[in-house]
Amino acid sequence: MKIGYLVNTYPRPSHSFIRREIAALERIGVSVHRFAMRGDAQALRDPADLAEQQVTERILEQGARRLLQGLLRHPSRRMAQALRLARQRAAAGESSLARQIVYLAEGAAVAQRANALGLSHIHAHFGTNSTRVAAYSHLLGGPRFSFTIHGPEEFDRPEALDLGGKLALSAFAVTVSSFGRSQLSRWADPADWNRIEVVHCGIEPERWSDPAPMPPGPQLRMVAIGRFAEQKGFGLLIKAFAAAHRANPALHLSLVGDGPLRGQIESVIARESMQGAVDLLGWQDENGVRAALDASHLLVVPSFAEGLPVVIMEAMASARPCLATYIAGIPELVRPGTEGWLVPAGSARALAQEMGRIATLPRDRLAQMGQAARARVLARHDVNRSARMLADLFARES
Repeated sequence: MKIGYLVNTYPRPSHSFIRREIAALERIGVSVHRFAMRGDAQALRDPADLAEQQVTERILEQGARRLLQGLLRHPSRRMAQALRLARQRAAAGESSLARQIVYLAEGAAVAQRANALGLSHIHAHFGTNSTRVAAYSHLLGGPRFSFTIHGPEEFDRPEALDLGGKLALSAFAVTVSSFGRSQLSRWADPADWNRIEVVHCGIEPERWSDPAPMPPGPQLRMVAIGRFAEQKGFGLLIKAFAAAHRANPALHLSLVGDGPLRGQIESVIARESMQGAVDLLGWQDENGVRAALDASHLLVVPSFAEGLPVVIMEAMASARPCLATYIAGIPELVRPGTEGWLVPAGSARALAQEMGRIATLPRDRLAQMGQAARARVLARHDVNRSARMLADLFARES
């Protein structure tokens, strides 16, 4: 089987789960051609991402003239149908008509390359413009397509993004949680619900075969990992941590990541006088994330909006329980009192109180919960199992 994977910007440091999914498909004999509209080479540091950059075809590097020339070569009937959709989507507010024409030209280029390469199917990640390009590619004579929705960004603008319309044009859609399936179902024709599949994002079990023991010492060490963006709730986390720390100075917090709200987070740390208790570790590659998890007793996920965070899977595979907000797909994986703890999103008080309670637990109880977390994630989120499910879907619909 020869298929194409299509992502708007790829590879990126935050898209390692896509790279792992492709690698798992290739291990079972699926040939995958990577398409991206553009790259982000300056942001890449991980050797695996740098290697992925070398084998990814970036459509926009063809240049505007070549893309438009390719668009004009398509049969008038197919082009009329695609242009009609472009005008409809521009009128509905998905983007400007000019941007839809750019997506159309990109779709024409993907269709031409997919047919030349003999690809039987295109799979897009994210229900945004990458899926729109895949849809245009199909309308212009390219192979059938599918797409994975992750959230939360897609669920912020479901009508404007035309999630239901994209599903109607596709062979099928994948969501990474049952919560995601419920959200896509809201905007889809009920006749299309049977084409929504749940396939979990996965981890590579072999990379997590030897979890480190929890660190010794009197401190309870927590780590939060993610992009410093509004949906992640890191500013609220600092406020909650400060309240918990004032009651129990043995608490310590490390933040792994970077992003547009770094200055705001630094200001909250200073305002709460938590400079000595909170470490900002910056962006880390996969090995750095693993080291930060190994140095902790638990992961904290204070998010306001999510899909189903891969970092929770990685923490659980590291035999670390998770303290997270009770939102989106998280409760499908983390069960309160078994693999971790769940609190209402947006409540610094509830988060601080739970941190205080966790600090009173014996360390062997935390270790037991960590082992339960590891067993659950390995049973539910093995990327090799997910790849086999995807390969079956691609074969069925190609």
